[in-house]
Order: sequence, then structure tokens, then C-alpha cells
Amino acid sequence: MSISAKVKSCIERSSWIRKMFEEGARLRQIHGEENVFDFTLGNPSVEPPEAFRRELLELASNPIPGMHRYMNNAGYEETRTAIAEVLNEGSPTTVKGRHVIMTCGAGGALNVTLKTILNPGEEVIILTPFFVEYKFYVDNHGGVTREVWTDPETFLPDLEAIEEAIGPNTRALIINSPNNPTGVIYPKDLLRALGELLERKERELDRQIYLISDEPYARIAYDGQEVPNIFSCVKNSLIVTSHSKDLALPGERIGYLATNPAMEGVDLFLEGAVFCNRVLGFVNAPALIQRLVTNLQKESVDVEEYRRKRDLLYSHLSSLGFEMVKPTGAFYLFPKSPLKNDLEFIDMAQKHNILLVPGTGFGAPGYFRIAYCIDQAIIERSLPAWEKLAKDAGLGARG
Repeated sequence: MSISAKVKSCIERSSWIRKMFEEGARLRQIHGEENVFDFTLGNPSVEPPEAFRRELLELASNPIPGMHRYMNNAGYEETRTAIAEVLNEGSPTTVKGRHVIMTCGAGGALNVTLKTILNPGEEVIILTPFFVEYKFYVDNHGGVTREVWTDPETFLPDLEAIEEAIGPNTRALIINSPNNPTGVIYPKDLLRALGELLERKERELDRQIYLISDEPYARIAYDGQEVPNIFSCVKNSLIVTSHSKDLALPGERIGYLATNPAMEGVDLFLEGAVFCNRVLGFVNAPALIQRLVTNLQKESVDVEEYRRKRDLLYSHLSSLGFEMVKPTGAFYLFPKSPLKNDLEFIDMAQKHNILLVPGTGFGAPGYFRIAYCIDQAIIERSLPAWEKLAKDAGLGARG
């Protein structure tokens, strides 16, 4: 049986995250669940907040007539309004329910957005290291990705490099803060400077450039850090996000896209996005889960639980000689590989039953990603294995 050459090529280049996750299943069969330390997938082990269970029970006990029927392709008005009320916090303009479209997760929101704005061959700038699916999503809709490295010391956007990359074919820039895989939060001053840069380039090139802010980790921030409201920083901006991380609902595929009310041509964009939501086959986000999240817009998982895991792992690995930027959000660490070839280091880690994702999978060879959204007991059991791995990799413990 034959499949398209393009899809075959994509499969060969597809996600290292999934490849390593599947390797974990194989190792667990050999060594037992308790002896394999799987840090590959950003699949939260925590349960949704108690408020989610209360809403679920209420809907099951007192169903709303017609609650499972078709709806407006943009989603339920009450859900969109509830989201808009939260987005208004920190926004200089009034976000209304009509500025929100419910989607099948952040992936759905990104694909709807890209289909709405891209003409064939137009460029989308992505910042390295990046979530690997960005390249496939852009390609889905005839676009071309242009990779721009962040500052390697901080993983913050390099404005000079971004400006150099913007050209007459640039249509959008995707940012992700808190970032996957680095855990870095982009500060408000930098985002405002980015907004000024984009406006200047729009005037120079006489074309609209969208800033797409991918924010599934926006409520997972530590050390008093806050994730800035992008609408207060960039005029032509959009938010794409999901409740996979903040409410620990990745399997429910519930998310949304939201537009800055001040965005140029906002009404036409919304009309186009609702159309694309339908024709891409998403149609609309699932009815039941939309109802469930309506009253949960200010709820979140226990962020302190993630902070404790971060501190434990960051402190231990740093003491062993691993070098990394301390994350202020999300639930990832992104250390430098002790070996020049990060794929060789990943293979070395597997010999100690530690499963990691190479930086190569994020466009950043020479690094590796650790997802610490797993049970703390697994992290604690893994510490001796990390010590052996550090020794094998030639790292010296720090006193």
C-alpha cells in the first residue's frame, strides 16, 4: 500500500517525543514500571482540580436540555464570554465573547489560525528551540517556517535576529511563553519591544504581521512571575491555548483562540476562523467539555506541586554538573547535553532507564528536555540513576 511521499517524509521526521514515549513502554515491559524513569511526555500526572469534578457531577445530575446538539461553530456564547472576562484582566481593550472561538485544543486553534491567515509560500517565524509540530502545522496550510534562535544564554527572543528574519513574505511570528521546552517566561518589556518592532516592520513592508501567542502553560508560573497579557503588548496579536495543562485535561482536547479587539481586520479574521474551524473538520469544540470549563476559567491545578518537582530536580542535576537555565514556568527543564551529540547522550541515558527527549527534536541539537510533570515518587527514585548517568557522561559533581 502506498501513501503520499510527503506524509512518508513527515513520519520519518516526526516527533521525538512520541518515539521516546513508545520506547518507555518497551522498557517498562522488560524492567518493570517502578524501574523506568520516563521524562518524555508533557502529560500531567496530577488530577483536575476539585471544581472540575463538581461541574461534571452537576451536569450529569442536571443535564441541560439539548446540551449535546449542534451549536454555533464558534462555540457556546456563555463559555466564550467567561473566557473573555478573564482575558480582559490586563488587556487595554475590551475583549468580548465574540473575540473568542472554542477549538479542539491549542493544536486545533493553531491550525485554524494558520489556515485563516496564510497564502501559499508565506513565511511564519518560529523561535528555536520550538515545539516540533509548529513546522508541520505551518506546512499543513501552504506556509514556510523560518527558524530564528533565541538568546542561548537566556532562551529569550533575540529582537535583532527576529528583525533580520522579517521580510516581504512574512505573515506571522509564533511565540510560546512559558516556553516548551525551556520553561522560560518572556517579560512584558521585551514583548512590548517586540510589538513596536512588528508595527515598524508592518509600516515598512505595508503588510500585516500577526503575533500568535501559544499559551497552554500561562497559569503555570513560579517565583512570583506573571505571564503578561499579550494584548497589552502587541496590537495584531492572537492567543491560542488549551486547558490541557492548567486544568490537567489533555485528553479532552479543549482550547480556544482569542483575538486582540484592536487587531487590524479583526471581524474579517473571526469570520474566516469560524469558517476554517468548520472546514478543517474540527467543526466546534466538544459540547460537554465546553459546558464544563465555563465556570473553571479561574481554576488551576496546584502550581506549587510543580514548583517542588522543579526545585528538587533542578537542584540535584545542577549539583551533578548539568548546566541549564532555571525555568520560571511550564514543567520542563532544558539542560545542555554533556555529550556533543545529544542523540548519543539520550542513548546513554536509556541504559540507566532514564527516558529523555533530545534537543534535536526541538530544533536545538546539543540539549535535551526533561518533562517533570510526573509523580514525585518517580523523580525521587530516579535520582541515583541520574548520578550514575552524570558519572558516565564525565560530569563532575559540584560541592
